[in-house]
Amino acid sequence: MSIGPVRLNHAVLYVADLSRAEHFYTEVFGMTVVAREPRADAAFLRLPRSGNHHDLGLFGVGPGAPAKRRGGIGLYHLAWQVDTIDELERARRILAEAGAYTGESSHGATKSVYGADPDANEFEIMWMLPREDWGAYENAAPVDRLDLPAEVRTWTGVGTAGRLVPGPALPATRPSDLSSGVPAADGVR
Repeated sequence: MSIGPVRLNHAVLYVADLSRAEHFYTEVFGMTVVAREPRADAAFLRLPRSGNHHDLGLFGVGPGAPAKRRGGIGLYHLAWQVDTIDELERARRILAEAGAYTGESSHGATKSVYGADPDANEFEIMWMLPREDWGAYENAAPVDRLDLPAEVRTWTGVGTAGRLVPGPALPATRPSDLSSGVPAADGVR
């Protein structure tokens, strides 16, 4: 038995300087600050087309915190999906202008550009081919050179964000089913 989530809802990052991180994510990603928690030196941000309460939480820990170590145990990067290949091309340009661009690659079914925020938190901006066009990439994830101009010529205007793959229905639960924190094996108490 598994939990059955549909996608990652939000990410939370520790940052040295909360206002510097807020500025980066509001300027580069177009996010808006939707909530603040001053007691925790935290801010919660939402992407412009998101249906989430927040997509990113930022917690300021101060400039004395140890720097993130690339290749160490922990989070490697976050991946943010755009709807069209045209938006990926625009993202590459924006990241380069912000001095945050670090690279790009093709993973077959996905096309990606990479960047890092001022605290060296790495991220990926990716566009996914339509599911019906994954073909040989259904069960593969190569790391190849990205020819973004060719991908734009092939896929311009094709939106793929927001599609869920139909799966088995999850059993319905009532709030009372979770009162102990552990659901009953059959979902009924």
